[in-house]
Amino acid sequence: MSPRRGFQYSRWDGTQTGFDVDADALLSEMADDLLYHGDLNAALRRMLQQGFRDRNGEELMGLRDMVERLRQRRREELDSRDLGGVYDDIAEKLNDIVDQERAGIERRTDEARLSGDQRRQEIVEDLADVRNMELEMLPPDLAGKVQSLQEYEFMDDDARRRFEELMDELRSQLMQSYFNQMSEGMKNVTPEQMARMKDMLAELNQMLGQRERGEEPDFDGFMERYGDFFPDNPKNLDELLEQMARSMAQMQSMLNSMTPEQRAQMQGLAQSLLDDMDLRWQVDELARNLQQAFPEMPWNQQMNFQGDNPMQFSQMAGMLEMMGDIDQLENLLQSATQPGQLAEVDIDQARDLLGDDAARSLEQLKELAKVLEEAGLIEQREGRLELTPRGVRALGQRALADLYRKLMKDKAGSHDVERVGIGNERTFEHKPYEFGDPFHLNVEQTVKNAIWRRGAGTPVRLTPDDFEVERTEVVTRSATVLLLDVSLSMPMRDNFLPAKKVAMALHSLITSQFPRDYFGLVSFGRVAREVKPERLPEMSWDFEWGTNMQHAMLLARRMLARQTGTKQIIMVTDGEPTAHIQGGEAVFNYPPSPVTIEETLREVARCTREGIRINTFMLDESYYLRDFVERMMRVNRGRAFFTTPDTLGDYVLVDFLEHKRVNRSRAS
Repeated sequence: MSPRRGFQYSRWDGTQTGFDVDADALLSEMADDLLYHGDLNAALRRMLQQGFRDRNGEELMGLRDMVERLRQRRREELDSRDLGGVYDDIAEKLNDIVDQERAGIERRTDEARLSGDQRRQEIVEDLADVRNMELEMLPPDLAGKVQSLQEYEFMDDDARRRFEELMDELRSQLMQSYFNQMSEGMKNVTPEQMARMKDMLAELNQMLGQRERGEEPDFDGFMERYGDFFPDNPKNLDELLEQMARSMAQMQSMLNSMTPEQRAQMQGLAQSLLDDMDLRWQVDELARNLQQAFPEMPWNQQMNFQGDNPMQFSQMAGMLEMMGDIDQLENLLQSATQPGQLAEVDIDQARDLLGDDAARSLEQLKELAKVLEEAGLIEQREGRLELTPRGVRALGQRALADLYRKLMKDKAGSHDVERVGIGNERTFEHKPYEFGDPFHLNVEQTVKNAIWRRGAGTPVRLTPDDFEVERTEVVTRSATVLLLDVSLSMPMRDNFLPAKKVAMALHSLITSQFPRDYFGLVSFGRVAREVKPERLPEMSWDFEWGTNMQHAMLLARRMLARQTGTKQIIMVTDGEPTAHIQGGEAVFNYPPSPVTIEETLREVARCTREGIRINTFMLDESYYLRDFVERMMRVNRGRAFFTTPDTLGDYVLVDFLEHKRVNRSRAS
């Protein structure tokens, strides 16, 4: 036999490095996927499929790799087995029993001769001739030999006992092959147990008939009577029938894999072993009923055995059980879309089939959602997992931290104003009054100064030298609306994810460091829509063409009209305006029509009149976009930046924080 190739598995001994997964690491791992597609459930599903590394660098195997390992395990088993020897062990045992019977016949004949009883000798010799003739006439095929020996009257008691034990063993193995999930209940096959099995199968067929007629079968009563046959303890009739259908379909696949001669041997052997006609009929009837109820099972498939290691009949039940376990686990892993569904996986069974590393990965993967929920980052809403406000903030902080790491070498400034002066925020510091200072008198310190200078007593007389005033800082408040292009060209040019990360970072920056500032968000494709900041992670692109800047600026202008302070629009786009609103409907033209350009510039002029500055970050340097932006800048006096997806975040944050003109456009 050629050496087998494949995975090497070792049992967990406590020395291997364990996984270290926490909520922040999980959220960071799926952040890009979540932001790109805007679907938390899909991001979790893809992370389950692909696997990931924990914060210690340990790799958690994904479901996709586990399924491939299961398929390889199946290939290894099939490539090592040969069905040609499935009956060899039975034939060998039968030959041994026949030889023992021949020896017993000879011994009985010798004993009769030595007894001195002529009549006894004649009877025994005649009987021995008949038995030897019957043994000589045994059919050459296995099924025929078994059936003939079942009708044969043994002369040797030990040979009879061995044959009966072999038949009981073969019946047990046969029934386990048909119903491998009942293997525990079929270990000790006795006539009484076989009779109970016949009654159980009859009731099962009866319940199938009742269900087909729309009646409600008594499943609980059935389990009370026959629950010992089903160690997996199915919860309902459907689960029980599915288990049995899977087992019988696996057995049918095994039969389909045999040669016609081997299949005929198996069918004949089954008929000989199940000598009770009613029992045989119940098994066949159940197979027909289950095939109709579960047509998707592999009733017509074959197992491609290609090895040279003969598989014995006694190994069939174990092989079928393993193949059933592999199929069941593979189906479960392929259908799992949420971590919680992996709770149905038998970890010990997965360890046997896949190895310790996969079992440990499964234990971690099924806890993903629970870890995120316990950390307050996600929650269940109407049967779906959604980000909580805390989860949205965590995503924003991650995006902001990523951008800040890139900016550290540039020492980006903060939002603070260096000078102090008139304002409405106390710094909780005070100073002696000087001419020109706002007269924000610190009464307590002023009175103390007067007492220190003139001593205790009343009245306390104040002079200008006693005056102590509060220090204040200038409070700058800004209102910002980010216009984010979500037209189809953004994902096609790989611009969408960097742009959305900038939106998350800017939202996080403003809400965490400048809580008095206003941040609004408008997405625009063929039409524009206001997006609530808490729904920002779910925002995705539009599956249609059109860049409607006019509608986006209109919505932004209305949003900023309700705000105070410095007002600005930050627009991130990769294309010139190709759509505008006319008569309440979006009008799209490519190349851009003069009407769209003029309508967009009119909206720019309205923003300018209301004191709104427009800063544009362009992810494309096409001639048409440059020409339009230059015209827009002449109207609004805003700034324009020609950038790339990699540097977009640097430009936006530096511009927002430092409030100075930056010209980093590449030379045309």
